[in-house]
Amino acid sequence: MPGPDSIRPMKLMVQIPCLNEEGTLPATLNDIPRQIPGIDKVEILVIDDGCTDRTVEIAREMGVEHVLRFPGNRGLGHAFAAGMDYCLAHGADIIINTDGDNQYFGGDIPKLVQPILEGRAHLVIGDREPEKVPHFSFIKKKMQTIGSKVVSRLAGMHVPDVPSGFKAYSREAAMRLSCSTDFDHTVDHVIQAGRKRIITVSVPIRTNDKLRESRLFTNIGVFITRSVGIMVRVYSSYKAMKIFTIAGSVLFGMGFILGLRFLYYFCFHDQAESDKHVQSLILAAILLLAGFQTILTGIVADLLNSSRGVLEDVSYRLRRLESDHTDKQKN
Repeated sequence: MPGPDSIRPMKLMVQIPCLNEEGTLPATLNDIPRQIPGIDKVEILVIDDGCTDRTVEIAREMGVEHVLRFPGNRGLGHAFAAGMDYCLAHGADIIINTDGDNQYFGGDIPKLVQPILEGRAHLVIGDREPEKVPHFSFIKKKMQTIGSKVVSRLAGMHVPDVPSGFKAYSREAAMRLSCSTDFDHTVDHVIQAGRKRIITVSVPIRTNDKLRESRLFTNIGVFITRSVGIMVRVYSSYKAMKIFTIAGSVLFGMGFILGLRFLYYFCFHDQAESDKHVQSLILAAILLLAGFQTILTGIVADLLNSSRGVLEDVSYRLRRLESDHTDKQKN
């Protein structure tokens, strides 16, 4: 990880995924500082996720060094992942992700990179303090607070503003974290960071006035549904054995209790009375079988997760080799 005593020049790249941001991109770019203590070079990457307006032209007119273009819209998750790979390939030591809608105050970038420069963290998340953001609705404030607490519990670390897209990644963190969703990376990366023991800290940041509505979701219901889906999928992929074992044990236990109930009537009552409870025996058999199969599913899912861990390790090693090759070219 880069530190304050690094000999080679420190390069910071700010990536901005964009979808038709011609109205807000100028303000976003003007906020980004080009001189940061401890950083030798600051470059900006605009990711054109299928823009049909003048976003790219404006980026180039304003001196953006890098533009990554997609022929059509691929989604925020894909744009983010492609941007991370691009930044790594171009020798970034620290990668900042921000939004093109000027939601985050770019002047706080030095605050984001400071923990990485001091060697205190690999991942730094900007905390908007949602309860204090004036343009957030009451429901959004509460849902983001509750959601952050739930995700923090799943990840095993405290992150007060999980949905924040204003983050700083060390080169090491960028190589270790993968993106497995085409909707958003925020929940995914927090849970991954907790599982992989990537040192993560949060720092308070400022936000700008709202310039447009969010394009990630049309209403709070869609946002909640998608976010919960990501939480369940990401967490279950890492804790499959635990989840399926608990579910299977509950089913198996219910079937076992019903089976005992039938045996009680079969052993201590006459034939006519026990025949009335044959349905309990059938249901018990179904529950016992379902519980057993659920536990087996957990075992299979755990084996698949082990394979995923191997693939992630291979991906990390490949990125490490590419990083070493890039460093040699820079030197």
